[in-house]
Amino acid sequence: MAYFAQLNDENIVTQVISVSNEDLLDNGIESEAKGIAFCQSLLGGNWKQTSYNKRIRKNCAGIGYTYDSQRDAFIPPKPFASWVLNETTCLWNAPTPMPTDNKYYQWNESTLAWIATDAQLSEIN
Repeated sequence: MAYFAQLNDENIVTQVISVSNEDLLDNGIESEAKGIAFCQSLLGGNWKQTSYNKRIRKNCAGIGYTYDSQRDAFIPPKPFASWVLNETTCLWNAPTPMPTDNKYYQWNESTLAWIATDAQLSEIN
């Protein structure tokens, strides 16, 4: 099974669909171009292959993600104005790392700090 993300005119993902590996075959070899052509024949539009195991394009595409052609990566929506893009992972990082003391934290954008809640991670999982 392969997965393809449909992009709008701003390269924002509008949907992700699965495609049978058989629909990707070009002389017995899987081809992204064949998968894109298959998706276009069904639904039209602009498509890029994505991967749940992040083998290609850094992250698995989701609705609302942006495809960045220069990085050849799917980038999730920016969660907070202060967060910065990690160029290696193409994920957003808080200005300060979240503590790793087995507590549950939420980011507070107004104070630019992690705020502990009463819950423990073991209670949430």
